[in-house]
Amino acid sequence: MSIELIPGTVAKVRVPASSANLGPGFDTLGLAVALYDTVEVEVTSSGLEVVVFGEGEEDLPRDSSHLVVKAINSGLRAADVTAPGLRVTCHNTIPQSRGLGSSAAAAVAGVAAANALAGDVLSTEEIVQLSSAFEGHPDNAAASVLGDAVVSWTEIPVDGKSQPTYRAVGLKVHEDIRATALVPKFHASTQAVRKVLPEQVTHMDARFNVSRAAVMVVALQNHPELLREGTRDRLHQPYRADVLPVTAEWVNKLRNRGYAAYLSGAGPTVMILSTEKVDAKILDEARADGLGVYELEIAGPLKVTTEQV
Repeated sequence: MSIELIPGTVAKVRVPASSANLGPGFDTLGLAVALYDTVEVEVTSSGLEVVVFGEGEEDLPRDSSHLVVKAINSGLRAADVTAPGLRVTCHNTIPQSRGLGSSAAAAVAGVAAANALAGDVLSTEEIVQLSSAFEGHPDNAAASVLGDAVVSWTEIPVDGKSQPTYRAVGLKVHEDIRATALVPKFHASTQAVRKVLPEQVTHMDARFNVSRAAVMVVALQNHPELLREGTRDRLHQPYRADVLPVTAEWVNKLRNRGYAAYLSGAGPTVMILSTEKVDAKILDEARADGLGVYELEIAGPLKVTTEQV
C-alpha cells in the first residue's frame, strides 16, 4: 500500500544544463554545464498548481502535461508514495529546445524532487533510468544527474517488450576545460532534426567516429589539447547542416580558427570547449549575428534539499 506524503513538505532541486554528443559521441557522451533550472515542489492538501518563471513562462503548460509534473509522478510511483496535492514552481534559465538539455533537466528535476519528498529511497541509477526514459537516451539526463561528463549507453532487452535500461558512468573533467555556448534565437525539434539522419553509414565513417569518441574521453579527462580532434564527427553533424545552416556556418567558422566547436545535442546551439576564453572579437561577432553568448564552467551534480513549511 502506498504511503501518502504529508502536506507542507518541500523539495528544492537545482539541476544543470547539459550538452550531448560532444561531436562524435552520438547519444553517448554528455557534459554538464553551469546554467541551472531550479524547481521547488511542495506537497499540498489537494490539487495541482504549476508556476513558471523565466524560459518558457509564456509557452509551457500549467497542468499535469508539464514535463516536470510528469516526472514527479513517475518518481512518486517508483518510490511507492502518493501526494494529495502539489505546488510546482519552476525557475528556468536553460534555453528551451536549443540543444542544452532543457527537457532532460526538467525530467531530472521532477524525478529528483519526488525522490527527496519520498525520503531518498531511489538510487542514483534509478534516477538516471527514470529521467532518461522521457527522452529515450541517457546522455543529457545522466550528465544533469551526475555532473561533469558522462559516458552513457542503452541496453535494449532481447525480448523486444521490456523497457530499455539506461546506464551511465561519470568522467571527471580536466579542471582547465570551460564551455562557451553560442545560442541562436530559433528553436530546434530533436525529432525533426533526427529525421535527416540516414539509416545506414559507411564502415569508414563509423570507424572514424569510434576513434574520435575514444579520443574525446581522453581529452576531457587528461588531454584537453586533443579537444579539437576529439570533437570531429561524421555521423550526424554533416547531415544536419542543411536544416541548421546558421549552426553549421558557425561550427565551421570556429573550427577553422582552431576551436573545438560542435553542434550541441540536436542544436541549434554551437558549443565550444577550450582551456582559455574564446577571443572577445569572435564573441562580439556572434552577438552581432544574433546569437546569445554564454561563458560557462563545467557543472557538478544536481543539488537537492528538503524542508518542512
